[in-house]
Amino acid sequence: MTKEKLEYFRKKLLAMKAEVQDRIDHLREVALETNYRDSSGDHSGYSFHMADQGTDAMEREKAFLFLSREEKFMQQILRALQLIELGEYGICRVCGKEIDERRLEAVPTTRICVPCKEAEAKKRA
Repeated sequence: MTKEKLEYFRKKLLAMKAEVQDRIDHLREVALETNYRDSSGDHSGYSFHMADQGTDAMEREKAFLFLSREEKFMQQILRALQLIELGEYGICRVCGKEIDERRLEAVPTTRICVPCKEAEAKKRA
């Protein structure tokens, strides 16, 4: 892969990293919020209705789920950036061949080429 293409993907990954970090920060706020809000928006130590408590708990649980997912995605982005620095980005971890740029464009964090991914999927089926 050319230096220009590597720089292109590095910038793309850095932009993705910034977006994901923003989402992670927001989800952490939601997931770790310890106060409930009443209908006026004021914070209080408890909800006035059991339904409110259930809704608040469900929202925090969803935020934890999404947070976990975003943190895994962040790890993939960081790994891809590390591979660029090591000069190994765009190389399939299975067959060692170069991954098609169209695949990298669609999934910049991928570490496996389309033929190997298809073979992997057939094994699972």
